[in-house]
Amino acid sequence: MSASPYVYDVTQETYPQLVVENSRQVPVLVDFWADWCGPCKMQLPVLLQLADAYQGKFLLAKIDTDTQRELAAAHDIRSIPTLKLFRDGQVVEEILGAQTEASLRTLLDKYVARASDDLRAQAAQRVSAGDVEGALTILREAKSQDPDNPRAQLDYLRTAMEAGRVDAAEQALTTMPHDIREDAEIRRYATLVAFARRIDGAPDRTALEQRIGKNADDLEARDLLAARMALAGDAEGALGQYLEMLRRDRRYGDDAGRKGLLAMFELLGNQGPLVQRYRSQLFNALH
Repeated sequence: MSASPYVYDVTQETYPQLVVENSRQVPVLVDFWADWCGPCKMQLPVLLQLADAYQGKFLLAKIDTDTQRELAAAHDIRSIPTLKLFRDGQVVEEILGAQTEASLRTLLDKYVARASDDLRAQAAQRVSAGDVEGALTILREAKSQDPDNPRAQLDYLRTAMEAGRVDAAEQALTTMPHDIREDAEIRRYATLVAFARRIDGAPDRTALEQRIGKNADDLEARDLLAARMALAGDAEGALGQYLEMLRRDRRYGDDAGRKGLLAMFELLGNQGPLVQRYRSQLFNALH
């Protein structure tokens, strides 16, 4: 199929070494395909081109679902092409259907080795030693050297927020490339920055709870309390406050209750039992 040293045909016998073990060294992109599949044939030239362009920074493993039925069944393959990206022996990404070169590059760039990874490791050591400012300085250098590395961008955001440097995090968000800004985890940090901005100069949690105890219709207090809860990791508390705001007055803050719930869903990755429960309650409240 390909003379490239970065592309392999995988069987049941070679799977443990070519996929699982190799993924402990570099990312392995597994392409589940079949000879009769038109979209698979359309996808193949893109995959081969990427394997050649990345020069071993990732490996492409091809699994024919017709001849390797046990592997296909073990990975619950129900449609093809299906792509699964392995790192350190585990599936870290899964994509159904043929993809563009741009979307695949965005996926791969989250996991392939980058020149700035050494700087990221140095920054992590500084954080462990309690030198947050030193870590931020190193991460700024990493972002400057490798502006398209989403991991360096994410490290900077995470470190800035953990240090309470909201201004630095907000500036980083506004200057990062659009495609990186659309990464799910980056969007979650953008939500946290928005919550932090919302409570800038606001009363503390106890004072807000006291205000609500005296006046259950104090929606401003509920709004601020929800943001404080979100930042403190109390997702269910924040969801409850936003839902109560929605039920009491949808007009408050230009539908702030509904928008707050949607922001919390984003923060929680738009999945999980908590999101499902409150999404159902949001639907009932709106209808």
